[in-house]
Amino acid sequence: MGMFTMRKPRGFHHSYIYVDERKERLDKMKENAKRELGMLTEKKEFNPEDIRGKFIEGTTHLKRRKESGKRPLHFIVILFFIMLLAYLWYAISNGII
Repeated sequence: MGMFTMRKPRGFHHSYIYVDERKERLDKMKENAKRELGMLTEKKEFNPEDIRGKFIEGTTHLKRRKESGKRPLHFIVILFFIMLLAYLWYAISNGII
């Protein structure tokens, strides 16, 4: 150990506990064989448009809000209070109140 040399950090290796790599390889081989025989369709590419809006469809309260097309009432209330605070700040700073 020299005074001016840096030690190399220890290497990192993470082995998964609940993964069976052999089983995954066998499943992939079976899937490829079925695809070659024409028993399966081609693998579909991931498209973010396929999952857009699925969360809203699964919840009743969000679905109702989307169908009504109204803005939530709390947004209007918050906007009103911001405007009121801005007016009070303006009035206090100019000596109106």
